Amino acid sequence: MIDCRRSPPDLVGRRVVMIVAYPDAAALAAKAATTTIPIVFLSGSDPVRAGIVPSLNRPGESITGVSWFGVELVPKQLSLLHELVPDAAVIALLADLNAPETPRLVSEVQAAAGTLRLQLVVLDARTASDIDMAFASLVRERASALLVGAGAFLVSRRDQIIALAVRHAIPAIYGFREYSADGGLVSYGNDIGDAFRRAGVYAGRILKGDKPADLPGERTTKFELVINLKTAKGLGLTVPPALIARADEVIQ
Repeated sequence: MIDCRRSPPDLVGRRVVMIVAYPDAAALAAKAATTTIPIVFLSGSDPVRAGIVPSLNRPGESITGVSWFGVELVPKQLSLLHELVPDAAVIALLADLNAPETPRLVSEVQAAAGTLRLQLVVLDARTASDIDMAFASLVRERASALLVGAGAFLVSRRDQIIALAVRHAIPAIYGFREYSADGGLVSYGNDIGDAFRRAGVYAGRILKGDKPADLPGERTTKFELVINLKTAKGLGLTVPPALIARADEVIQ
C-alpha cells in the first residue's frame, strides 16, 4: 500500500498498475491524479459522503474499494458504555476536532446521550498535549466514563490514551479491537482486518483482469465486541454477565 497523500502524480509517472489508497485523503488524492490507473480504496467513513465515489453500487470506471462503519456505530458504543457503567451521569467524548468526520460524530453522540439522558462533555484533542489536558478537563467536569472517537490521530496515540484512562480510573470504550488488546477496557467496532482482506481480494481480482467498474464497493458488516476483564478488575468494575456473553472476545 502506498500513501498517496504525498505525491500521487509521482505514482502516475511511475506507471504503477494499481493504487491501493488509505485513508480518505489518500483516496481523494489518487482519484484526482488519475482516471486510468485502477484504484482500490479503504475508508473508515462513508465513501459517498467523503466524495470518493458517487455510489457504492457503481463506484466508477477505475475505482472501487471497501469501507467500514465509524460514526454510525457511536450510539451502540455509548449504549454499551452505559450498560457497563450505569451510574455514570456525565460522559466525556474525546475527539479530534480537526478530523472531517468529527462534526457528525459529535452530533451523533449528543443525540445518543440525549436518548439515554446523559450529560455529554466534548474534549478536543488535536495534539499529544491536548490529550493530557483533555483528561485533566474530564476530571474537572466529573465525567465518569469516556467514549474515544476514531480518526488516524487518536489511533496513533492509543498507548497514551489507554495509559491516561487507567491512571485516572476512567472506564472507556473504543472503536477498535487493538485498544482492548493493549489494555483498554472495552472496544466495539468493525473487524478492520476483514476490511483489509476484502480490499486485498479486490486488488487481486483487478490484477488478474477484472475491471473496477464490475466490482461494486463494499461496506464490511463484521463487528466485534472485545472486553478486557483484567482492566475491568483494575478499575474495580464488575462486567455484567450478559455483556460478557455477547462479547466476541474476552481478555482475561
